[in-house]
Amino acid sequence: MKIICIGRNYANHIEELKNERPDEPVIFMKPDTAILPKKTPFYIPEFSNDVHHEVEILVKINKVGKYIDKKFAHKYYDEIGLGIDFTARDLQNKLKEKGLPWEKSKAFDGSAIIGDFIPKNIFSSIESITFELHNNGKVVQKGNTNQMLWKIDEIIAHVSNYFTLKKGDIIFTGTPEGVAAVKQNDVLEGFIENKKVLRLHIK
Repeated sequence: MKIICIGRNYANHIEELKNERPDEPVIFMKPDTAILPKKTPFYIPEFSNDVHHEVEILVKINKVGKYIDKKFAHKYYDEIGLGIDFTARDLQNKLKEKGLPWEKSKAFDGSAIIGDFIPKNIFSSIESITFELHNNGKVVQKGNTNQMLWKIDEIIAHVSNYFTLKKGDIIFTGTPEGVAAVKQNDVLEGFIENKKVLRLHIK
């Protein structure tokens, strides 16, 4: 399986990081070694002093697809989840300044947190799902899929032009504003429509 991530998909997040608004989805990848095992704490890596949480709605692909038309994209997933794309912001900024790839700052071991998945048919609309991330009981990120520059089906169609999607692949669909550094002893909790689907200790 592979992890496909979409960057700069929420306008307010683009503004908070002072990034340029893209003309099409920004795609990057994480290897399967980036997945943090369930019930395992996240250890801040020694190569960064500024690891940021980025909470995101996830989509789990349920069958093989290539060159998927947007109108058929809904057939390629039946579960919605929540995850955290941990980003070593200090390292990412150095790499961006040099025009180098982001992988060392985005795809390191344990950088992909995957919470529980929920059947998509319980949602009245995939394009209006609220989600939140709490840090030590305080809301730090809050978003809704209606704020996405590119909706889930558009993302699937676009990504499938470049990569064959396979059963079990996971797409991180982008983060809203409010990203910030984590510190030791933080407790992160993620919610979809007020249902807790993620809990993580920072070490």
